Amino acid sequence: MIGRLLIGLIRVYQICLAPLLGPRCRFYPSCSRYAVSCLETYPIPKAISKSTLRILRCNPWHPGGVDLP
Repeated sequence: MIGRLLIGLIRVYQICLAPLLGPRCRFYPSCSRYAVSCLETYPIPKAISKSTLRILRCNPWHPGGVDLP
């Protein structure tokens, strides 16, 4: 249930905010897609942890690249 709520919030971000901000993620798949994939695959605490670490790595000083969940 909480997982579905979090996925719903991410989808709202993807539809409403992401198009306005433009492509900013340094990784493939994007950080929001990565978070949804983690929430669908792992228990919620592990998914949140993996997603948070991924977002923290998504910065100008990290080279980025392919990072699958």
